[in-house]
Amino acid sequence: MNERIRPQVIGAIVATGLMSFCGVIVETAMNITFPTLMREFNVPTNTVQWLTTLYLLVVASMVPMSATLKRRFKTRTLFLWAISLFILGVILDGAAPQFWVLLLGRAVQGLGTGIALPLMFNIILEQVPASKVGTMMGVGTLITGIAPAIGPTFGGFIVSSLNWRYIFVFLLPVLVLALILGLLCIEQKHAPVPASIDGLSVGLIVITFCGLIYGISNFGGQPLISWSVAGALVIGIIALTLFVLRSARIEQPIINLALLRKPLFTVSILAFACLQIAALALSFLMPNYIQLVNHNSALVAGLVLLPGAAIGAAVSPVGGHLLDQSGPKLPLRVGALFVLVGIVGMFITGERLSNPLIIGWYTAFMVGIGISFGDLMTTGLQQVHTQEQSDGNALFNTTQQFTAALGTSLASTIVAAGQAGTHNLVQGTTAGTVNALGVVVAIAAAETILVWVLTARVPSGQQ
Repeated sequence: MNERIRPQVIGAIVATGLMSFCGVIVETAMNITFPTLMREFNVPTNTVQWLTTLYLLVVASMVPMSATLKRRFKTRTLFLWAISLFILGVILDGAAPQFWVLLLGRAVQGLGTGIALPLMFNIILEQVPASKVGTMMGVGTLITGIAPAIGPTFGGFIVSSLNWRYIFVFLLPVLVLALILGLLCIEQKHAPVPASIDGLSVGLIVITFCGLIYGISNFGGQPLISWSVAGALVIGIIALTLFVLRSARIEQPIINLALLRKPLFTVSILAFACLQIAALALSFLMPNYIQLVNHNSALVAGLVLLPGAAIGAAVSPVGGHLLDQSGPKLPLRVGALFVLVGIVGMFITGERLSNPLIIGWYTAFMVGIGISFGDLMTTGLQQVHTQEQSDGNALFNTTQQFTAALGTSLASTIVAAGQAGTHNLVQGTTAGTVNALGVVVAIAAAETILVWVLTARVPSGQQ
């Protein structure tokens, strides 16, 4: 049996990973610039966070179609569409004269990332030997995981030294490199086959995500009984119900919800969702806390988060290697404990979170994320048949983007509510951050419980 990974496969993984890398680095770098953008465009906290939320919503709306797109079109064609859209979005944002143009550019980038993100994991699942899938999923996670390590420092440096628009200028060479690498290395493993995309299902997915996230994002600033909150949530829930019913009735649903009938796959998805909510909530909370409460610059905020993000990214392949060698129990349980300890530490010290404390607790949290993230996806996909893994990958990536948007909206809503309760910005931000961390503690505790349930039922030697 040939266990060697061909260079072309590695090149294809890097090419598609670089696109995801660019998406994440913009996201994390822009979080650092939020206070600057709020002043320049005269928008409040719960408006500026839509730069992240809208991007993630568009990605989440595109990802469910990935399994169908993969069957219908050549991988290289999908990659070219994805990177072209992303480059267009970067140009729009770099030149944006008004806030709405900035939002439009982020939405166009989301279209590109939504097509590209599942490609990397599909290439790994299809073209990497089974005994090395865990390790390569870790490497794939590392490629995208480097971005949160670099993003805040990169964004802080740009804001402090140049202008926030240069964030987009400096991404263009990376995107050109990804384009060249993709053209040279991406290969077609299976011939495309006819596959229809149900327009009604796509519309229902978009309405679902927009309704739920819009309602959640307005929860702190608008009355519960209003169109902006309860109305949006009800519309989202109705659309989700109709989507589930529609998927059960048509011959070729755009996403195979029947996989959720597999208990261990569903537990993996839920644990994965908890991790993503927590990670994106913290990526919003900590930069704002460092700048608004600790009175540091955007550059300092990036540097404070750099060690944790870098170490977390570096341990991703280690977690994957442990899974390949001994199964999911050890890496997933250790990862869950690191996540929980980091969050609890931040919550307990929330009213006096000095920068050194943030470095320590955030590093513990990110080590847990690095160990767990790729392993949860790998373990979940091992619970479905090989021919169903593209659909499983679509479900994981949809969950990742939707819960990321949920985490950002949830954190910003709670912080905005704290700020609205007092005329003192520092006190309001501190109170809102502590309240948000309390919610994240509960989410991390739920993830720990789900991981224990999952690893108690999955054979320890499963690969």
